Order: sequence, then C-alpha cells, then structure tokens
Amino acid sequence: MTIVLALAASVTWGASDFIAGILSGRLPARTVVICSQAVALVAISGVVLVVGLPLPPGPWWLWGAVGGVAEGAGLLALYSGLARGRMGIVTPIAGLGVLVPVVVGLVRGDPVTVLLGAGILLAIVGGVLASGPEVEGGGEGGDATSILYAVLAALGLGTAMACVDLGSRVSGLHTLWAMRVASVGVFLLLALVLTTRWRIPRGLAPGLVVVGIADLSATALFSMATTRGHLSIAGVLASLYPVTTILLAWLLLRERLRPVQVVGVAAALAGIALIAS
Repeated sequence: MTIVLALAASVTWGASDFIAGILSGRLPARTVVICSQAVALVAISGVVLVVGLPLPPGPWWLWGAVGGVAEGAGLLALYSGLARGRMGIVTPIAGLGVLVPVVVGLVRGDPVTVLLGAGILLAIVGGVLASGPEVEGGGEGGDATSILYAVLAALGLGTAMACVDLGSRVSGLHTLWAMRVASVGVFLLLALVLTTRWRIPRGLAPGLVVVGIADLSATALFSMATTRGHLSIAGVLASLYPVTTILLAWLLLRERLRPVQVVGVAAALAGIALIAS
C-alpha cells in the first residue's frame, strides 16, 4: 500500500506542477503559488472544522509549522534559482531534496536490502535525469547564486517531506493544516514585500483551484504512505513527480523528450520495479 500511495502522490504532484507551469506563463509564479496555497488552506480548514475538532495533543503543530515554512522557503528558492539559471541545471539539483527523507528514514532504522538499495538508487538517478540535466557542458549555465538557490530548494522541500512524516505520526490531517497555515503566512508576507499582482483573469481561476487541491491531495497521499511504510521508500517514490510532468508535457504539449530524459524515465521505472519486488 505504501508504494501505491507514494506513486499516487508522485503522479498528483507531477500533474499539479504541469498545470502550475502553464499558469506561470500567464501569471507571476509567486501569484500562482500564493493563490493555490490559499485554496488548499481553505479546503483543509473545512475538513478540520468538520472532522478534526477538537485538536489532538502532540507536536503535530510544530512539525506542520516547520514543514510549511520549509516548503515555502524551498519553493521561493526554486523559483528564484529558475529565474537566474537554466532549468536543466537548477531543477535536477533541487530534485536531490529526496535525499533528506531518505537519510532521515535510514537513520531512524528503515531496513535496506541490496535489491531495495539498488531500486532506491535507480529511482533517484532516474528522477534527476528525467528533470533534463544539461550534461553536455559549456554555455551559460547561470551563476553560482542559482546553484545555491537550487541547493536551498532541495533542503527546503526535502525537509518538508520529512516533517510531513514526523507530524503524521500524531495526526496527518492536522499536520497538513498547520503546514498550509504556515506556508500561506510566509507567502502572504512575501506578497506584501514584492507587491504581488493580484488581478487574476477569470479563465485562470479554475486552474489555480485545481493546482491547490492537487498539491494538498498529493501531500495527504504522501502522509498516508509514510504512516503505512518506511519514509525512505515513500520519499523516493513520491519524489518521482518530474516523470509525470515531463510525460504530460510530451503527451499534451508535444514537447520533445531529450535522450537523457528517456533514460531517466526508464531508470525510474526500473527502480520502482525493484522496490516493489
């Protein structure tokens, strides 16, 4: 069940990123993030009011707050890095954030066999290659600051995944709620500083709702995956969302897959097969 839930989270995150990428061509990226996160906060708050009261005891609020701030900082760093450097350099580095939940899971005692270790390694490498790394060398790859932003994005997003696991051991629902409260708070402060444009064309509003609900659903699926199995496995499989994004771009936008991306997809699938075995 852990594998199914984690892969479902990966597909949902990938679809969310695909739609968000299209919307970001019409709106500032930070507007897409703030509005979609706000939609998710409204949705999860409604669920908490219906089935999540009274609030349970425990440190779920702490892990949720840390995870929400880490996620907000990670997304900010990712978009800042993409603004300064090339996607083929920034995105694969940011994707290595999967190492954070893997390390946390292994330190906590997740068992690893040779077959499972090989599957995890293949899946991580496949996810990075599917992101389209620029391995040819040469050209303008962006300055050192863009690489620093990518590293910070990896740490932020990876830390958020680990916090989801830790908080979900007390209450997954309330951890998700605390994360959205914290992330929306961070992004609203960012919006005030950057004077974010709030005029949203009516035709784009449904897309923002879909992105927000999809991101929330993916996080919920990941939360359930970590409570039913090992964090190291769930983290690796859920982090394969770039595979979904690039496949949707190939199917719907007719974007050409680079050879390194085809290799990455194949490696990711092989890794999933080894983990499942």
